[in-house]
Amino acid sequence: MILSRSVSVLHFCGVSSAPKLLSQKFKVSFALAYGSSASFRLISLNRSNGKWVRGFASATEAEVERKGNDTFFADHAVSWKSLGLSDKVSVALQDSGFGRPSLTQAVCIPSILSGRDVIVAAETGSGKTHGYLAPIIDQLTSTALDSEHTNRDERPFPLKNISLILCPNVMLCEQVVRMVNGLLGEDGNPLLTVEAVCGSQGWPDKQPDIIVSTPAALLNNIEPKRNRRVEFLRSVKYVVFDEADMLLCGSFQNQIIRLINMMRFDEKQASRLANSKLGKPIEVDAESLAQSDSENENDADFEDGSISEEEEEELEYLDDTTQVPSIENETGPEIRKGWRRVRKIYSRSKQYIFIAATLPLNGKKTAGGLLKHMFPDAVWVSGNFLHRNSPRLKQKWVEVTVDTQVDALLEAVRNNNSEDRTMVFANTVEAVEAVADILEKATIQCYRYHKNHTLEERANILADFRENGGVFVCTDAAARGVDVPNVSHVIQADFSSCAVDFLHRIGRTARAGLYGTVTSLYTEANSDLVEAIREAVKTGQPVETAFSRKRGFRNKIKKRAFLKAGEAEEPQAVRV
Repeated sequence: MILSRSVSVLHFCGVSSAPKLLSQKFKVSFALAYGSSASFRLISLNRSNGKWVRGFASATEAEVERKGNDTFFADHAVSWKSLGLSDKVSVALQDSGFGRPSLTQAVCIPSILSGRDVIVAAETGSGKTHGYLAPIIDQLTSTALDSEHTNRDERPFPLKNISLILCPNVMLCEQVVRMVNGLLGEDGNPLLTVEAVCGSQGWPDKQPDIIVSTPAALLNNIEPKRNRRVEFLRSVKYVVFDEADMLLCGSFQNQIIRLINMMRFDEKQASRLANSKLGKPIEVDAESLAQSDSENENDADFEDGSISEEEEEELEYLDDTTQVPSIENETGPEIRKGWRRVRKIYSRSKQYIFIAATLPLNGKKTAGGLLKHMFPDAVWVSGNFLHRNSPRLKQKWVEVTVDTQVDALLEAVRNNNSEDRTMVFANTVEAVEAVADILEKATIQCYRYHKNHTLEERANILADFRENGGVFVCTDAAARGVDVPNVSHVIQADFSSCAVDFLHRIGRTARAGLYGTVTSLYTEANSDLVEAIREAVKTGQPVETAFSRKRGFRNKIKKRAFLKAGEAEEPQAVRV
């Protein structure tokens, strides 16, 4: 029977403690309204450490329903050109179907064009990818190759600026490549050349304008070959970390820290070259690379921020020899030695951009905590509904038991039109297979998507789903970053076990200003958590607060059980 298998694999997990996410404990300093739209305001937010953060004023669901304000697009008075983009890029965006910038794009584009490091934390489906692609493409297309810049030895500097975009997996890399190739010039060709370095795709024969890669693939291609490594690092001017919270955690973290340290070492070398009185290039030989590795080890304090003042004095200062006119000897300069901080003396030549839909902040080892330590002067851009429920999203909650969960699942799937796109999430590969078997036995055709498929199979499955629609049964491998247009319904067959996964799942629908529905099936074991989530949605609070409360619920249950056990033992003691 269908039920016999579903009982074993369609388990609904209890929720353990979840990571604390970005909390908005900021004080509003000032607001600048764009046009007359109350839903779009630029705000500078003052954190306790005195740094400035830029974000959005948030509109509550009640305000949106009452006033009818747009919660996705910027005011009609805001255009691509008014944000600082060139005519060429503005026309390419419009021709690609992006007539108006979103709220997120309207803030992050000017921030990126300013040249400062930028951290964008905005809800899924808010237009973050084009929000960073548009200004980078704009700057790369406006930077012409100037052959006149040569040194005294007539040796040209590496003049071609390129952008590096890092993604956690091959699917996201290929998705970014498609988006870049979708921005066309007047001749019908892409504005810039882009190549993916991941999976089976090796290093390109000719240097493109944009390289999209996974951290491991990039390191494998540049570390063994010194000349390629030096040339590549010197050419990179814009570095983007897409899905930054994932890249800065787990197995990716060491690779990302390694790459950032390599980039910063190259910035120091370029700065010393620019400040050289002789104007001669500084050759980066094996000895210099060894010095880079040494500095990388010294920069390991980025991981947890733990370093003593004595160690900091020793590691971050170097001998800086300068020539200062001598007062006593007027016939010539006197050479004096002084000590200056390494991180203060070099001019920045690269821009770092971090993109995330969920960004843990509290704690030194969270993604946000690392970014605060590594990039203290970065501009932070926050979305209206970061970690919150979008007013364009309708949520349905269905409590089920072992006997009713299959019927509830089938009813939820059948409530959608056959032409619409529905995504059904389960927690494990086995659960995905079980759900798909249940649907197919009920004559509902569906796609299966999980890690056991090869990369080629997953790419083909996604392409078919994008083109034909239908029902897509998947694990959380499809929850993060994968953009499938016009998903109208998301179903949680297994209830999510953490706040990050929950937010990415529900973010697959109600994207790009559209509306969507999420149906969550849950058991009695998750009822306290569901109640807390619904309360957070109702009051406009961050959803992750409900998940962090789950530990409190469990502690209360344990305490109640302990007290009951004590009461049961006490009468027995009296009888003795």
